[in-house]
Amino acid sequence: MLDERKVKLMTRLAMYEQTQGKEDFKISEYYRKDYTGMHVLFSIFWGTVGYAGIIALIILAGLQSLMENMSMQIVVTAGIAAVAGYLAVIIVYAVITGHIYNKRHQDARQRVKMYNHDLTKLLKMYEKENR
Repeated sequence: MLDERKVKLMTRLAMYEQTQGKEDFKISEYYRKDYTGMHVLFSIFWGTVGYAGIIALIILAGLQSLMENMSMQIVVTAGIAAVAGYLAVIIVYAVITGHIYNKRHQDARQRVKMYNHDLTKLLKMYEKENR
């Protein structure tokens, strides 16, 4: 005879495995700091690439004006502004990315813990049935 609780539990476990479980299991293989740090490094890399691209476009767009008004003071000021802007963008981007991926790892770990708890509950049901 089928136990309705066992069927509901197995269905919930199967649904989790098919939907969020695949990604959650991958995430939970990492320590939280490793997972967050890896994604922060990736975001810093891609943020640097994007910032360099934007700066290159700005330089190309204003190249004629820059050549006409070229002076050492303008070049130094623009360089300092570019570096300060880069540092500000990367710091903000890294903090936001760290927060997002830290939360993502925490949520995935909680879901995996609930999954493991349900598996233990199912195992106890089977052990009780076999007695």
